[in-house]
Amino acid sequence: MAPPVKVFGSAVFANAARVMACLEEVGVEYEVVEVDYTAMEHKGPQHLSKNPFGQIPAFQDGDMMLFESRAIAKYVLRKYSKSAQIDLLREGNLQEAALVDAWTEVEAHTYLPAIAPIFYECVVYPARLGTSPNQKVVEESLEKFKKVLDVYEAHLSKNNYLYLAGDFFSFADLNHFPYTFYFMTTSHASLFDSYPSVKAWWGRLMARPSVKKISDGMVLRA
Repeated sequence: MAPPVKVFGSAVFANAARVMACLEEVGVEYEVVEVDYTAMEHKGPQHLSKNPFGQIPAFQDGDMMLFESRAIAKYVLRKYSKSAQIDLLREGNLQEAALVDAWTEVEAHTYLPAIAPIFYECVVYPARLGTSPNQKVVEESLEKFKKVLDVYEAHLSKNNYLYLAGDFFSFADLNHFPYTFYFMTTSHASLFDSYPSVKAWWGRLMARPSVKKISDGMVLRA
């Protein structure tokens, strides 16, 4: 019998990788349903019935259909964390949950906007379109990203934290995995050498078995 949980979109899509990493964390069996991006299947009626914005991923758990990767991830963690005896949302502790929420918001609204243009220019467009990176866009984005990393470095080092919300691994950390992973495949990965606390945090994140497994399927090829 096929697993009731389905992810529409493979791990090469950063947002699908986020969902899959959460599923790996809680140990839920799932089926990956490929979506042919080059054939524009994500804009076709079948996928639009699952994700009305034509984005990847979509998600199904029995009769439940969801889109938006962070919402999907939280659903997975809320439903399956108890049986897996793992709590990445820290919802049993109001203060810890608030810190997880805060850094989850930072990832979505500050970290991602800075790193995403580098991801597209240096990873996606060369692989999908065969183009060279727009160096002006990359340099401007790197300057923005450095300012973000300055804050992360100060936060981690000042508080002597292993992870963003404290000394516990959480959803806030896992959220950073997909786009940072792709950034670290570019020629700009050495930027992290200037931020020792951030680099150490990233090393701990990449050591997670869930992250290791999903990252194996995240190589974009032309």
